[in-house]
Amino acid sequence: MNFALLGAEWVLWLLVFLSILSVGVMIERLMFFRARRIDSAALANDVKKAVRAGDISGFRKRWQDRQAMAAQVAVRGLSEREHGPDAVSEAMNSEKARRRREHERYLIVLGTLGNNAPFIGLFGTVLGVIQAFRDLSVDSQAGAEVVMSGISEALVATAVGLLVAIPAVVTFNYFNRRVREASATTDDVAHSILAALYGEQHQDGGPRGASRGADDEGGAGKGGAGKGGAKEGTGKGGKSDKGQEAA
Repeated sequence: MNFALLGAEWVLWLLVFLSILSVGVMIERLMFFRARRIDSAALANDVKKAVRAGDISGFRKRWQDRQAMAAQVAVRGLSEREHGPDAVSEAMNSEKARRRREHERYLIVLGTLGNNAPFIGLFGTVLGVIQAFRDLSVDSQAGAEVVMSGISEALVATAVGLLVAIPAVVTFNYFNRRVREASATTDDVAHSILAALYGEQHQDGGPRGASRGADDEGGAGKGGAGKGGAKEGTGKGGKSDKGQEAA
Protein backbone atom coordinates (compact mmCIF):
# COMPACT_ATOMS: atom_id res chain seq x y z
CA MET A 1 0.00 0.00 0.00
CA ASN A 2 2.83 2.38 0.79
CA PHE A 3 4.31 1.69 -2.63
CA ALA A 4 1.07 2.80 -4.31
CA LEU A 5 1.25 6.09 -2.41
CA LEU A 6 4.65 7.03 -3.83
CA GLY A 7 2.98 8.90 -6.67
CA ALA A 8 4.04 9.37 -10.29
CA GLU A 9 7.22 11.39 -9.75
CA TRP A 10 9.61 8.44 -9.72
CA VAL A 11 7.91 7.04 -12.84
CA LEU A 12 8.57 10.34 -14.60
CA TRP A 13 12.26 10.14 -13.72
CA LEU A 14 12.33 6.58 -15.03
CA LEU A 15 10.80 7.73 -18.31
CA VAL A 16 13.35 10.55 -18.56
CA PHE A 17 16.15 8.01 -18.19
CA LEU A 18 14.57 5.73 -20.80
CA SER A 19 14.17 8.64 -23.20
CA ILE A 20 17.90 9.46 -22.87
CA LEU A 21 18.72 5.81 -23.51
CA SER A 22 16.45 5.77 -26.56
CA VAL A 23 18.02 8.90 -28.03
CA GLY A 24 21.49 7.45 -27.48
CA VAL A 25 20.59 4.27 -29.35
CA MET A 26 19.05 6.29 -32.19
CA ILE A 27 22.21 8.37 -32.64
CA GLU A 28 24.50 5.34 -32.47
CA ARG A 29 22.47 3.36 -35.03
CA LEU A 30 22.16 6.38 -37.32
CA MET A 31 25.94 6.79 -37.38
CA PHE A 32 26.37 3.03 -37.86
CA PHE A 33 24.15 2.87 -40.94
CA ARG A 34 25.49 6.10 -42.40
CA ALA A 35 29.03 4.68 -42.30
CA ARG A 36 27.83 1.62 -44.25
CA ARG A 37 26.28 3.25 -47.27
CA ILE A 38 27.38 1.67 -50.54
CA ASP A 39 26.75 1.83 -54.28
CA SER A 40 25.35 -1.64 -54.83
CA ALA A 41 25.40 -1.34 -58.64
CA ALA A 42 29.10 -0.42 -58.66
CA LEU A 43 29.86 -3.31 -56.32
CA ALA A 44 27.97 -5.83 -58.48
CA ASN A 45 29.72 -4.65 -61.64
CA ASP A 46 33.13 -4.78 -59.95
CA VAL A 47 32.39 -8.31 -58.75
CA LYS A 48 31.62 -9.50 -62.28
CA LYS A 49 34.73 -7.87 -63.70
CA ALA A 50 36.94 -9.30 -60.96
CA VAL A 51 35.62 -12.84 -61.48
CA ARG A 52 35.98 -12.69 -65.26
CA ALA A 53 39.49 -11.20 -65.10
CA GLY A 54 40.58 -13.29 -62.12
CA ASP A 55 41.59 -10.09 -60.29
CA ILE A 56 40.46 -11.19 -56.82
CA SER A 57 43.36 -9.52 -54.99
CA GLY A 58 42.59 -6.19 -56.66
CA PHE A 59 38.92 -6.52 -55.70
CA ARG A 60 39.84 -7.19 -52.07
CA LYS A 61 42.09 -4.11 -51.96
CA ARG A 62 39.30 -1.92 -53.30
CA TRP A 63 36.51 -3.18 -51.02
CA GLN A 64 37.98 -4.74 -47.88
CA ASP A 65 37.98 -1.41 -46.00
CA ARG A 66 34.29 -0.81 -46.72
CA GLN A 67 32.13 -1.83 -43.78
CA ALA A 68 28.92 -2.39 -45.73
CA MET A 69 27.41 -5.84 -45.38
CA ALA A 70 27.42 -6.53 -49.13
CA ALA A 71 31.08 -5.55 -49.55
CA GLN A 72 32.29 -7.68 -46.64
CA VAL A 73 30.25 -10.67 -47.78
CA ALA A 74 31.63 -10.35 -51.32
CA VAL A 75 35.23 -10.12 -50.09
CA ARG A 76 34.75 -13.10 -47.79
CA GLY A 77 33.16 -15.19 -50.52
CA LEU A 78 35.74 -14.46 -53.22
CA SER A 79 38.55 -15.31 -50.81
CA GLU A 80 37.26 -18.92 -51.01
CA ARG A 81 37.09 -18.99 -54.80
CA GLU A 82 39.83 -21.60 -55.14
CA HIS A 83 37.70 -24.09 -53.18
CA GLY A 84 34.75 -23.92 -55.57
CA PRO A 85 31.31 -22.27 -55.69
CA ASP A 86 29.91 -24.34 -52.82
CA ALA A 87 32.64 -23.15 -50.44
CA VAL A 88 32.08 -19.58 -51.63
CA SER A 89 28.35 -19.88 -50.90
CA GLU A 90 28.92 -21.20 -47.38
CA ALA A 91 31.48 -18.51 -46.62
CA MET A 92 29.11 -15.76 -47.77
CA ASN A 93 26.22 -17.16 -45.73
CA SER A 94 28.40 -17.24 -42.61
CA GLU A 95 29.62 -13.68 -43.12
CA LYS A 96 26.12 -12.42 -43.83
CA ALA A 97 24.77 -13.92 -40.59
CA ARG A 98 27.56 -12.26 -38.60
CA ARG A 99 27.07 -8.88 -40.26
CA ARG A 100 23.29 -9.04 -39.83
CA ARG A 101 23.72 -9.45 -36.08
CA GLU A 102 25.82 -6.28 -36.07
CA HIS A 103 23.14 -4.40 -38.00
CA GLU A 104 20.39 -5.51 -35.60
CA ARG A 105 22.33 -4.65 -32.44
CA TYR A 106 20.46 -2.45 -29.90
CA LEU A 107 17.29 -2.43 -32.00
CA ILE A 108 15.63 -4.51 -29.31
CA VAL A 109 15.97 -1.49 -26.99
CA LEU A 110 13.95 0.69 -29.36
CA GLY A 111 11.37 -2.04 -29.92
CA THR A 112 10.94 -2.64 -26.19
CA LEU A 113 10.60 1.05 -25.38
CA GLY A 114 8.16 1.59 -28.22
CA ASN A 115 5.91 -1.19 -26.93
CA ASN A 116 6.17 -0.59 -23.19
CA ALA A 117 6.80 3.11 -22.56
CA PRO A 118 3.08 3.99 -22.82
CA PHE A 119 2.26 1.36 -20.20
CA ILE A 120 4.95 2.73 -17.90
CA GLY A 121 3.42 6.17 -18.29
CA LEU A 122 -0.05 4.77 -17.63
CA PHE A 123 1.30 3.05 -14.53
CA GLY A 124 2.57 6.41 -13.30
CA THR A 125 -0.81 7.98 -13.98
CA VAL A 126 -2.59 5.31 -11.92
CA LEU A 127 -0.18 5.89 -9.03
CA GLY A 128 -0.77 9.63 -9.28
CA VAL A 129 -4.54 9.22 -9.18
CA ILE A 130 -4.23 6.96 -6.14
CA GLN A 131 -2.15 9.56 -4.38
CA ALA A 132 -4.62 12.30 -5.30
CA PHE A 133 -7.54 10.45 -3.73
CA ARG A 134 -5.38 9.61 -0.72
CA ASP A 135 -4.68 13.31 -0.22
CA LEU A 136 -8.40 14.02 -0.50
CA SER A 137 -9.19 11.45 2.17
CA VAL A 138 -6.64 12.98 4.51
CA ASP A 139 -7.83 16.56 3.93
CA SER A 140 -11.49 16.34 2.96
CA GLN A 141 -11.99 20.08 3.37
CA ALA A 142 -9.61 20.81 0.47
CA GLY A 143 -12.31 19.75 -1.95
CA ALA A 144 -12.01 18.87 -5.60
CA GLU A 145 -9.07 21.19 -6.18
CA VAL A 146 -6.69 18.71 -4.54
CA VAL A 147 -8.00 15.82 -6.63
CA MET A 148 -7.92 17.75 -9.91
CA SER A 149 -4.40 18.98 -9.27
CA GLY A 150 -3.15 15.48 -8.47
CA ILE A 151 -4.86 13.94 -11.49
CA SER A 152 -3.49 16.56 -13.87
CA GLU A 153 0.02 15.89 -12.59
CA ALA A 154 -0.55 12.15 -12.94
CA LEU A 155 -1.64 12.48 -16.57
CA VAL A 156 1.74 14.00 -17.36
CA ALA A 157 3.22 10.52 -16.91
CA THR A 158 1.03 9.15 -19.70
CA ALA A 159 2.02 12.00 -21.99
CA VAL A 160 5.72 11.45 -21.29
CA GLY A 161 5.32 7.72 -21.90
CA LEU A 162 3.82 8.42 -25.33
CA LEU A 163 6.55 10.96 -26.01
CA VAL A 164 9.18 8.29 -25.38
CA ALA A 165 7.37 5.55 -27.30
CA ILE A 166 6.49 7.30 -30.58
CA PRO A 167 10.06 8.21 -31.67
CA ALA A 168 11.27 4.77 -30.57
CA VAL A 169 8.69 3.03 -32.77
CA VAL A 170 9.42 5.26 -35.77
CA THR A 171 13.18 4.77 -35.59
CA PHE A 172 12.80 1.04 -34.88
CA ASN A 173 10.82 0.60 -38.10
CA TYR A 174 13.26 2.77 -40.04
CA PHE A 175 16.35 0.86 -38.90
CA ASN A 176 14.65 -2.47 -39.53
CA ARG A 177 14.00 -1.31 -43.07
CA ARG A 178 17.67 -0.42 -43.45
CA VAL A 179 18.62 -3.92 -42.27
CA ARG A 180 16.28 -5.51 -44.82
CA GLU A 181 17.68 -3.31 -47.60
CA ALA A 182 21.27 -4.25 -46.66
CA SER A 183 20.31 -7.94 -46.63
CA ALA A 184 18.62 -7.66 -50.03
CA THR A 185 21.65 -5.90 -51.52
CA THR A 186 23.91 -8.57 -50.07
CA ASP A 187 21.79 -11.36 -51.57
CA ASP A 188 21.91 -9.63 -54.95
CA VAL A 189 25.70 -9.41 -54.89
CA ALA A 190 26.06 -12.97 -53.56
CA HIS A 191 23.89 -14.38 -56.36
CA SER A 192 25.92 -12.40 -58.90
CA ILE A 193 29.13 -13.95 -57.56
CA LEU A 194 27.73 -17.48 -57.62
CA ALA A 195 26.30 -17.01 -61.12
CA ALA A 196 29.69 -15.82 -62.39
CA LEU A 197 31.52 -18.70 -60.72
CA TYR A 198 29.10 -21.36 -61.95
CA GLY A 199 29.24 -19.85 -65.43
CA GLU A 200 33.03 -19.92 -65.36
CA GLN A 201 32.97 -23.52 -64.17
CA HIS A 202 30.54 -24.47 -66.94
CA GLN A 203 32.72 -22.84 -69.59
CA ASP A 204 35.79 -24.66 -68.32
CA GLY A 205 33.98 -27.98 -68.19
CA GLY A 206 32.15 -27.62 -71.53
CA PRO A 207 35.07 -28.03 -73.98
CA ARG A 208 36.50 -30.83 -71.89
CA GLY A 209 33.20 -32.65 -71.92
CA ALA A 210 32.88 -32.12 -75.68
CA SER A 211 36.40 -33.38 -76.39
CA ARG A 212 35.79 -36.30 -74.07
CA GLY A 213 32.60 -37.13 -75.95
CA ALA A 214 34.44 -36.86 -79.27
CA ASP A 215 37.09 -39.25 -78.01
CA ASP A 216 34.40 -41.68 -76.94
CA GLU A 217 32.78 -41.49 -80.38
CA GLY A 218 36.15 -41.99 -82.09
CA GLY A 219 36.87 -45.00 -79.91
CA ALA A 220 33.46 -46.42 -80.68
CA GLY A 221 34.11 -45.93 -84.40
CA LYS A 222 37.43 -47.67 -84.16
CA GLY A 223 35.84 -50.49 -82.25
CA GLY A 224 33.17 -50.80 -84.90
CA ALA A 225 35.79 -50.92 -87.63
CA GLY A 226 37.60 -53.68 -85.77
CA LYS A 227 34.41 -55.67 -85.53
CA GLY A 228 33.82 -55.17 -89.25
CA GLY A 229 37.32 -56.40 -90.04
CA ALA A 230 36.75 -59.42 -87.87
CA LYS A 231 33.57 -60.24 -89.76
CA GLU A 232 35.31 -59.90 -93.11
CA GLY A 233 38.08 -62.18 -91.92
CA THR A 234 35.52 -64.73 -90.85
CA GLY A 235 33.86 -64.53 -94.24
CA LYS A 236 37.14 -65.09 -96.06
CA GLY A 237 37.92 -67.98 -93.80
CA GLY A 238 34.61 -69.56 -94.71
CA LYS A 239 35.30 -69.31 -98.41
CA SER A 240 38.73 -70.92 -98.10
CA ASP A 241 37.20 -73.83 -96.20
CA LYS A 242 34.69 -74.40 -98.98
CA GLY A 243 37.53 -74.30 -101.55
CA GLN A 244 39.39 -76.99 -99.67
CA GLU A 245 36.31 -79.25 -99.59
CA ALA A 246 35.80 -78.84 -103.36
CA ALA A 247 39.41 -79.83 -104.03
